[in-house]
Amino acid sequence: MRTWGVAVVLAVVAFVSACAPKTTPVVAPGAPRFPDFIQPTVPPALAGNAVAPEGLRAWQLLQAGDLRAAERETTAALIAQPGFYPAQTIVAYITLARKDAKAAIVQFTRIADAHPEYAPALAGKGLAFDAAGQGPDAVAAFRAAVAADPSLVDLARRVDVLMLRGLQDELADARRAAKSGDRDAAIQSYRRALAASPDSAFLYLELAAVERQEGQTASAIEHLQRALQLDPSDPATLVLLGDIQAERSDLPGALDAYTKALALEPNADVEEKRKAVQQRADLEALPPQYRAIPTNPQVTRAELAALVGIRLPDVLQASALRNIGVLTDVRGQWAERWIAPAARAGVVEAFSNHTFQPRSVVHRVDLAQTLSRLLNVVATMQPARAQAWLGVRLRFSDMTTGHLAYPAASMAVASGAITAPEGAFQPSRVVTGAEAVAAIDRIRALAGPMPSLNRR
Repeated sequence: MRTWGVAVVLAVVAFVSACAPKTTPVVAPGAPRFPDFIQPTVPPALAGNAVAPEGLRAWQLLQAGDLRAAERETTAALIAQPGFYPAQTIVAYITLARKDAKAAIVQFTRIADAHPEYAPALAGKGLAFDAAGQGPDAVAAFRAAVAADPSLVDLARRVDVLMLRGLQDELADARRAAKSGDRDAAIQSYRRALAASPDSAFLYLELAAVERQEGQTASAIEHLQRALQLDPSDPATLVLLGDIQAERSDLPGALDAYTKALALEPNADVEEKRKAVQQRADLEALPPQYRAIPTNPQVTRAELAALVGIRLPDVLQASALRNIGVLTDVRGQWAERWIAPAARAGVVEAFSNHTFQPRSVVHRVDLAQTLSRLLNVVATMQPARAQAWLGVRLRFSDMTTGHLAYPAASMAVASGAITAPEGAFQPSRVVTGAEAVAAIDRIRALAGPMPSLNRR
């Protein structure tokens, strides 16, 4: 019994006293087998148990790869002093060395819970979590270890690596989920990635793109604005912001975003988007009566004059003007500012009694007269195109060549501005709003590139 007791005491003394401070670590000859393991130290509260021998035998054996011998040394030490947690920590490292990460997590956690400031156990816990593929838990454990012992700079670097690896994994998961259409999962992955890297502008941009598809436009705008705070020089962020604002009918916001994007990087597609939004903004600024024209079942002379004045300003300016005097029945009309130019250009003619009759309904024969006058002006601007309608004599089943409006009808149909279904022109049929808009837009296309609607 006495001999056994002496052996135990010697084992305890060899273990305890060998747990010297990290400034004089003892490593087995040759390269250590587990260089990432943090050697357990003897805290000041346990320093009285150490006798300062040459080193910690169990740790030497562990680093030499002799796990069985290392386990025998720690077992003997813990029999003599069960609460000696540096030895318990080595036992947990031996478990981790045997690749039993789950058991090691339990062992390290038990030690760290009892001694929350003991850095070697916290570091081991982080290594075990990392080995088990639990990156976020590993980061938390490593950070706790560094907080307990700031000299563990290698662990701080390991945290950065894990954060980057976790970010890459989350980003890959987010992109896969977005590609497969699982937008909820994608959003959650992006948010986890942002929790790990809150200053990554591209993450906010990609998250916003998924949120837009999910209909979460308010959140998407918020994240795009955050991305712009982090990186104001990214045109892609501005373009997506403009797209969402345009969808939400925030036309000034969309114009501002597109304009800033174009200032950073010229792009034909973005320029087209900006022009389209500008036209919408111009249209929104027009009277509601004008905006209602496309859905009206019939068109009045005032509405036809407005369509010409707003959509074909260059054609009107190129027309020969005539003196029409004062129109006596247009004052107070919503289309007054477009009626006079159309009448002076002779496109929508005034009557000889100085009236315009703005509320009169337009028939197909009236529209043909207006279109033919516009086409004559366009012919001076686009003479090559004009060969398609100048001098063309079409046949209609319901209009003879001797009809006063025949030349206008033939020209209008030949140009493609209006149609004659089954060869019938239908001169007395009332013109719908959609038909009038389509006819004027056809003239605009024949005339070539036109300015924005706000030039009027």
